[in-house]
Amino acid sequence: MSNAVDSDETPVVSVQQLADYIAVGCKHPDEFRIGTEHEKFLFDRTTRKPLAYHGGTGINAVLQRLLDQHGSPILDDGHLIGVRYENGAAISLEPAGQLELSGAPLASLHDTQAELHAHLDTVRAIGQELGFDAAPLGFHPTMRRDDMPWMPKRRYAIMRRYMPLVGTRGLDMMLRTCTVQVNLDYASEQDMAAKLRVSLALQPLATALFANSPFREGHPSGLMSTRADVWNDTDPDRCGIPALFMSRSFGFEPYVQWLLDDVPMYFVRRDGRYIDVAGHTFRDFIAGRIPGLDDTTPTLADFADHMTTAFTEVRLKRFLEMRGADAGSPAMMVAQSALWVGLLYDAGALADAVTLTGGIGRAELLALRRDVPRLGLDARLQGRTLRELAGDVVAIAMKGLRARARRDVHGADETQYLAPLREIAAGAPNQSEYWLGRYRDAWDGDVTRMVGELLEDDRTAAYCEV
Repeated sequence: MSNAVDSDETPVVSVQQLADYIAVGCKHPDEFRIGTEHEKFLFDRTTRKPLAYHGGTGINAVLQRLLDQHGSPILDDGHLIGVRYENGAAISLEPAGQLELSGAPLASLHDTQAELHAHLDTVRAIGQELGFDAAPLGFHPTMRRDDMPWMPKRRYAIMRRYMPLVGTRGLDMMLRTCTVQVNLDYASEQDMAAKLRVSLALQPLATALFANSPFREGHPSGLMSTRADVWNDTDPDRCGIPALFMSRSFGFEPYVQWLLDDVPMYFVRRDGRYIDVAGHTFRDFIAGRIPGLDDTTPTLADFADHMTTAFTEVRLKRFLEMRGADAGSPAMMVAQSALWVGLLYDAGALADAVTLTGGIGRAELLALRRDVPRLGLDARLQGRTLRELAGDVVAIAMKGLRARARRDVHGADETQYLAPLREIAAGAPNQSEYWLGRYRDAWDGDVTRMVGELLEDDRTAAYCEV
């Protein structure tokens, strides 16, 4: 769950070596931690347009203020593109300047909530100074793709060239989406595989529960999660739910083989340069078959870079990343972490989740992944709506969090953070449904009012306080 850049220059010599590299992530359950990552759009307070990188009130200025919070700079070709803190947390930039907190590895959801609110308070204070507002939404509600800025990160220049070659929505993914994800540990290869299968089976449900992107370019998109719809046509080689992941034989070595052969590379870093190798495989790199790099020895740092370019719904690194949710309100972002911690970190709850999801096949999941962006919680699985399924899943998560018995200073356990999901499972609107209701009933067709309500309306504070 570290945000440190891997600089291990050990030469790659075998598949087993790479499998062992991932297996280092195995931990005793007492050492399990929670890492929450969340992105947000920054809106100029006057124009409601995204911030450019340069200028006295641009993204660079925002990062400079964050750097002053006792951080160390992350630089790319001399540009400040992030901040790293001693506790393991980091601030980074998505391609259009979406600001991301990669949280520190934390022991409890109480710590997660405190970290989130401390970060939002800091961003809010900087926004007051520089004249911007921050809003965590799954898809930018008003801006056209061509009007979004690009940040000066060299890996993004390579992706910008390559994305249109393999899908129609990759640039939308880069520029107009924000997500929240939780990163969780595993105890062994077997534990990893069980957690991966459960979380893959329930990722479409998470997409529906946390949907928060019903608008595109100032109008309803016809979707509950425009962000999730974008991912359906981004890059089939590195996204979605690979068949291998659902296999009972899945493990570290099969995963490495998949990364070597089936996931095209983007780049190789050498001597401060990003070398564009998009489309070649890591197997080509090992075999010396990439022109210009035939005498270059791949290292574990290269492999670590390559792992970050797989964008599956659940991603395996030295921990598991849950990637299926739109960014949303603070309460919902903590609820995202609470859902997966409750399901995966208690043995009894995990066993119940395995039983619940054991009969769900990949074909059903692929159909759900297609339907959920449009239908949300009304999508159906095995004769039930996802809202009905949500009741069972949240109940298992409640069981898991009770068993953890991690209490805050007031004596309350972590089940409190599932409250928004319990309400949605019982029939309350999810975030997209709520915003569509406001669009119909209160905004007179003006989606720009959404950002104001995110910041000012008492009714939405429970959903979207920032």
